[in-house]
Amino acid sequence: MNNIEQFLPEIPDNYIHLFLVVAFSLVIGLSQRKLQLKNEKNEAFFGSDRTFTLIGVLSYILYMVDPHSKVFWGVGGCGLLVLLSCNYYFKLMHLRRYGLTSIITACITYCIPALVITQPIPFTLLVLVIVLLLTEMKETFISVANRMNSDEFISLAKFLIIAGIVLPLLPNERIFEEINLTPRNIWLATVIISGMSYISYLLQKFVFRDSGLLIAGILGGLYSSTATTVVLSRKGKKADESLQHRYAGAIFLASSMMFVRIIILLLIFNPALFGYIWGYCLLLFLTAFATGLAVYYHKTPKAETMGKLRDSINDNNPLEFKVALIFASLFVLFTVVTYYVITEFGTQGLTALSLVVGVTDITPFIIGLFQGEYIVSASIIAMAVCCATFSNNLMKMGYALFLGPKNNRRIIVSGFSVICITNLLLLLIMGL
Repeated sequence: MNNIEQFLPEIPDNYIHLFLVVAFSLVIGLSQRKLQLKNEKNEAFFGSDRTFTLIGVLSYILYMVDPHSKVFWGVGGCGLLVLLSCNYYFKLMHLRRYGLTSIITACITYCIPALVITQPIPFTLLVLVIVLLLTEMKETFISVANRMNSDEFISLAKFLIIAGIVLPLLPNERIFEEINLTPRNIWLATVIISGMSYISYLLQKFVFRDSGLLIAGILGGLYSSTATTVVLSRKGKKADESLQHRYAGAIFLASSMMFVRIIILLLIFNPALFGYIWGYCLLLFLTAFATGLAVYYHKTPKAETMGKLRDSINDNNPLEFKVALIFASLFVLFTVVTYYVITEFGTQGLTALSLVVGVTDITPFIIGLFQGEYIVSASIIAMAVCCATFSNNLMKMGYALFLGPKNNRRIIVSGFSVICITNLLLLLIMGL
C-alpha cells in the first residue's frame, strides 16, 4: 500500500486525465455498440465503441494543444459537427430515420475531456451515468408514455403550482398571535402530504403497476391507510375465496405504512421530537408489517386465481386542489382545537382529543402536534400520537369487518388485535 501511495503522486495529471477520458468514452461507445446489436430497424448509428473512444481522445489532444484559447478544440468540434450533419443527412434521406440520440451522444463524448479537466470527477461521473441511463431507457420511456393519460401533465403542473409558486408567495406571519399557525406552514404541510400521495400514485401506476396486492397495499398505505383499508375490504369481498386472506394481509401492510408516514413527518416538521417517538413507531411498524406478511403468505392461493392478484388501489390521481383545501382546513381546525384543549384541559384533554381524532384522518392532527408550541412535554405528545394511531387502527378494523368478506373476520380481528395490543403496551410504558 505504501509503494502505491508513493507512486500515485508522481503520475502526471495529463496521464490520469487521458486515462479517464478513454475509460468514459469507451463506456459510452460500448453502450452505443449494444444499441446497434439490439437494433432491428437498420438505423444509421454514428460509430460505436472505437469511434466514440477516438472522439474522446481527439478532443483531449485538441484541448491540450492550446488550453488557453481552445481554438483547436473549437475547430475540432466544428469538424465533428460537419461529420455528424452528413451522417444525419444520409439517415434522413436514405433510411427515413429521424433519431438524433447517437449524434447528440457523440457531441457529449467530445465534451468529456473538458469536463474531466475542469470539473470534479464525481460531476463527470454523474454526467456519464445520465447519458447511459437516457440511451438505455428508450423502451422504458415509451412504456411510461403509453400509460400516461391526458391529465398526467396537468397533475404535474398542479403540483408545481402548489409547491413552487403558491408556497413561496405566502406570508410567514402568525394568523393567531398565541398559536404557531402561519399561511406558509399550513400550505407547507399541504404540499408535503400532497407530494407523498402523488409519489405513491406515480409509483403504483408506472413502476409497480403489475406487482400485485403486496406492493399495492404498501403504496396505498403510504397514501392513506384508512382509504386503502376501505378499498381493499370492498374488493376482497368480491374476490375469490382463496384470495381473500391476501386482501386481509394487504390491509395490515397498509396499516404498517401509517407509522412510516409518521416517521417521515417527524423528520420534516420536528426532528427534535424524533428521538421520543421513532422507536415506538418503528416497533409498531414492524409488528403490523410482520402481521401483514404472515397473513398474506399463510397459505398459497389456487394456481388458476394467482393472475387475479394484480390490483390497483389508487386509480384516481390524488393531486386535486379540492383535496388539498380539505386537508388545509382540517389542519387549521385541529391545530386550533388542540391548542385550546391543551390550554383548558391539559394532558387529559389532549389524550381524549387524540382518541376522538383517530376515527378520522389523523395526519392533520399529528402535523399540528409536530409544528405547534404547546405547554406539554415531548413525552405527552408522543403519547397523544400513539393514542391517535390506536384509535385509528380500531376504526380500520371496524371498516374491514363491516365492508369486507365474512370469511376474513377472524383474521381481521386477530391481526388488528396484535397491532392494538402492542400499541396499548407502548402506551402503558409511556405512562410509567
